[in-house]
Amino acid sequence: MTILQRKFNSVCVIGLGYIGLPTASFLGTKGYQVTGVDVSPSVVDTINQGKIHIVEPDLDILVKSAVNSGQLKASLEPVAADIFIIAVPTPFKDDHQPDLSYVETATKMIAPLIRPGNLVILESTSPVGTTDRVAELLAEAGHNTHDDIYVAHCPERVLPGRILIELVQNDRIVGGINAKSTEVAVEFYQAFVSGEVLGTSARTAELSKLTENAFRDVNIAFANELSMICEKEKIDTWELISLANRHPRVNILQPGPGVGGHCIAVDPWFIIARAGESARLIKTAREVNDAKPNWVLGKVQEKAQRFKNPTIACLGLAFKADVDDCRESPALDIVRRLIEQNIAEVIICEPNLQSHSEFELVSLEQAVSKADIILLLVDHKPFKVMTAAQLSDKVVIDTRGIIK
Repeated sequence: MTILQRKFNSVCVIGLGYIGLPTASFLGTKGYQVTGVDVSPSVVDTINQGKIHIVEPDLDILVKSAVNSGQLKASLEPVAADIFIIAVPTPFKDDHQPDLSYVETATKMIAPLIRPGNLVILESTSPVGTTDRVAELLAEAGHNTHDDIYVAHCPERVLPGRILIELVQNDRIVGGINAKSTEVAVEFYQAFVSGEVLGTSARTAELSKLTENAFRDVNIAFANELSMICEKEKIDTWELISLANRHPRVNILQPGPGVGGHCIAVDPWFIIARAGESARLIKTAREVNDAKPNWVLGKVQEKAQRFKNPTIACLGLAFKADVDDCRESPALDIVRRLIEQNIAEVIICEPNLQSHSEFELVSLEQAVSKADIILLLVDHKPFKVMTAAQLSDKVVIDTRGIIK
């Protein structure tokens, strides 16, 4: 047992979504007394029953173990703890400006409970300066953030579908508002992370996460531009990329119907909002990827004109393969707009969701049998077994390049 494990025994995690719940349940199985906080009564009730409200491999087992052992409890209100982890959403507003209201609300919620010696960690991906804002709010509440309270940022760096693995194995970047905060936060993560824990400043930690996702966004934009060029030139996009990637120093990513998820589709805007004209390439990449759904819709409209009353089967709503997460999903955007255009009957298959608040979902078999046009939007495993021969009587628009 390390010094910090003796000193820090309890954790309060604010936000029980795709990052907060895995973090809370994992820490519970590591011996910490964990209270997870969420604004949704149904989420709190579900977790307290040892069940989960999101799709993530093996998370149900971890949550059940942590709850049954008494180490994890969900609540609508925060409680006093040694460590507070803020893992709430950080979306952007309609003008692509960062919305920090969730972070600020969470900070104000925990401020009355914080005591000298506590560690406050912001895990939400945030614009540069957000951790300083957390410290500022705590100072306004009467806390001495220079000497008594430790405040740090440790951005999550996990992939949905592999969260429980990467939560432990991935290197972590930890930045405090001062050297002591960095030191204390680094020691906390070293207690359970097998990857390297890298200490830096809070502002550098914030920008490092944004940089990682902006880098990927720029590279996906290159692939998406290639796909549109290939369409004009009547060249197979995926064959071209496969051949180009045989070069030892080329690694082109795969195109798709756009870019989704709370990270890649959002984080670059946090850089753009602060950097302005200095982020020209990053902004252009965002515009390219945000425009890709329009291009896909154009292809669908063109194919739909061949039919009098076509039925279009949209395969996939999630932002990426084999998850149920629809945040910022280009597939979801495309489906909504297809329905609004009223050019066809639209049926939807999303195998990772039992139901959806907006749409009626059908099975893959039903979708394929009824469709005149199949619009493949997400490369879920169940879709990958389909072949061109099996779909020979359908018009297929494959935005993921998986139908052979």
